[in-house]
Amino acid sequence: MSSIKINKIEVHDIRVPTSDTLLGSDPFHKKPNYSCVYTTIHLSNGIKGNSVCFTAGAGNDWIVYGVKDISKLLQEYKIDNFIKNPGSTYKLINDHHQLRWLADGVNRMALGCIMNSLWDAWAKIEEKPLWKLLVDLDPEQIIKSIDWRYLKDSISKDEALNILAKNNYQKNSREKQLLKDGPKAYSTAGWLGLTDDEIASTINEMKSEGFDCFKMKVGQDLKQDKERLKFIREKIGKKSKLMVDCNQLWGVEEAIEYMKELSEFNPTWIEEPTARDDVQGHLKISKALKKYGIEVATGEQAQSPVIFKQLLESGAIGYCQIDASRTGGVNDIIPVIILAKKFNVPVCPHGGGIGLCNMIVHYAMWDQISVSGHSNNQVVEYLNFLQKEVFENPIEVSNGKYIAPSVPGWGLEMKEDFFNAHIYPSGSVWKDREESGSIKFIA
Repeated sequence: MSSIKINKIEVHDIRVPTSDTLLGSDPFHKKPNYSCVYTTIHLSNGIKGNSVCFTAGAGNDWIVYGVKDISKLLQEYKIDNFIKNPGSTYKLINDHHQLRWLADGVNRMALGCIMNSLWDAWAKIEEKPLWKLLVDLDPEQIIKSIDWRYLKDSISKDEALNILAKNNYQKNSREKQLLKDGPKAYSTAGWLGLTDDEIASTINEMKSEGFDCFKMKVGQDLKQDKERLKFIREKIGKKSKLMVDCNQLWGVEEAIEYMKELSEFNPTWIEEPTARDDVQGHLKISKALKKYGIEVATGEQAQSPVIFKQLLESGAIGYCQIDASRTGGVNDIIPVIILAKKFNVPVCPHGGGIGLCNMIVHYAMWDQISVSGHSNNQVVEYLNFLQKEVFENPIEVSNGKYIAPSVPGWGLEMKEDFFNAHIYPSGSVWKDREESGSIKFIA
């Protein structure tokens, strides 16, 4: 294996004009074009490691440039160096003495593109799904993958090892159970720009698939939100879980007052009630809404494990929402899942976009097998579009639960026709409408 090297790294800009249908629309992202940066690492043995980094359209350009620039650090890089110590490869990029000045955000997302592609390649070398690679790794190897500098004041390596070791005795039984009956899913049905009929159709479809957890976008108009929540609650029934999400639209006090008004509909959580990195703000909201039985959920735009550390340790969130492509990849997500276990906060991954659901199911599997060791209060976001027409191995659900992925790696291989048609701006989908996919497109 020591002779296997990186031959080249390809980066593609894939965009889908979902702004036409308003699928994915929310108070901030009114007309998103669901898009991704698709990164492929070609190894000298013929294996390709793939990853996706989700964006809402404009912004792909920035990440593409970042991935191409970072790729220069890995020319002729030996894959064995990564497999022996994934943490060293992560630090090579994350600690670059000049790039580090850019801090988190686009820079860290570009890092995640590279790291997630490397993990995909490793899983394919081992001929295992990504979740199975993580489950089978020695806990010491997991620990070596993590950058502990800014986390060890909250959790030590020994504590993390103990958490992983504690579930060792039941790993086999949990794995068998999840292979039979995968992680519980919830459906984001109430996109802001959809009609009631369109939402009702999605709910009916999801209910027929066994779903009993649904989420709705809120925040632009209280009267309309109440009318729609009443409609959705009637459609899903009193026993089903209902979650709401405002995508950071509110200030702290506004979030508290707004959610008091919506408490009559018994929402399980309010997602992203305020600015992504306002830990104290989330804490204030969380404390104020406790008496209404409403928890705070956030994390899909948290830029590093350090933000998660503060959210979890302070008690600011009741549900931890990791995102597969927001941070620096697997190396950043695994410590967050371990931290969530320490502070007894369920991990409910954020899905959506292109390929995010395909990735987060692997984290949910690893978490519920090796870390939390249960799935009593964990739900994983699921979207019923941009799957079968996009991926060679689309995710599947049964009885309201994900079916465990079985193909090696993430399972992100795209169908050639879709891939070629949606490359921006040269793909056939974008012919004569390039501007509607660019930063000039204003909602």
